[in-house]
Amino acid sequence: MTYVPRGAAADGPYAVFVDPDRVGWSRAGLRVLELGPGQRHAFDTGTSEWIVLPLAGGCSVNTEGRTIELVGRDSVFSGTSDFAYLPRDTSAEISSGAGGRFALAGAKCGRRLPVRHGPAPEVPVEARGSGGCARQVRNVAAADTFDCDQLIAVEVITPGGNWSSYPPHKHDEHRPGVESQLEEIYYFEIEPDPVGGVGGYGYQRVSPSRPGGTDLLAEVRTGDTVLVPDGWHGPSIAQPGHTMYYLNVMAGPGPEREWRICFHPDHTTEGYR
Repeated sequence: MTYVPRGAAADGPYAVFVDPDRVGWSRAGLRVLELGPGQRHAFDTGTSEWIVLPLAGGCSVNTEGRTIELVGRDSVFSGTSDFAYLPRDTSAEISSGAGGRFALAGAKCGRRLPVRHGPAPEVPVEARGSGGCARQVRNVAAADTFDCDQLIAVEVITPGGNWSSYPPHKHDEHRPGVESQLEEIYYFEIEPDPVGGVGGYGYQRVSPSRPGGTDLLAEVRTGDTVLVPDGWHGPSIAQPGHTMYYLNVMAGPGPEREWRICFHPDHTTEGYR
């Protein structure tokens, strides 16, 4: 399944549970944990490294004898959030006094790195594209901003009516110095209408880069997920009047943790990258 509607990958306290073994690929995983006021959840990291990233609300992360307090945020549309990095082969407990929703972005990995706190002010934020393709990228755990073994995770905010993830691009082949092979997960939230709180929607396109490859055009709403094992992905299109958020989680089998992409030759990159 490439398009995963809200609830289709739920598992216990997780509103989304995408595991590499479940979806038939090698590295990238995503869980979205929902906690009510005063609730807590314990889990083992297994053979994956993880970042705990608040989507709405704050939490405490207890692991290896230390507690990391995550202030979090009201929603993904209110700005960047702090986060916690958890290494493989450990146990952790997430608790929240007021409750909230928390993304666990993970990747199977080899090295075991130390537990760390990622403060919100240290998350690099960049403006990308222009005009109708302008968007904001929050480089939470990009390949060149935060040290992980395999995991890459970034957030993208697309204003209503704009296109992002454009021009269409791919990273499904290992070509040293040119393209890195990365599996990718998109997790979406759409800002509701401020009058009446009506939810919006967006569209996500993935087109084949090879015969029999991934071919998808999906209408996406809050809580939906799109899996990109291969193919040209983009554009991601936001409904006018509704800002669109997505969390990208990437990892691959290549020897280096790097984000090298190839743009679709039929689309110009001028002003849109």
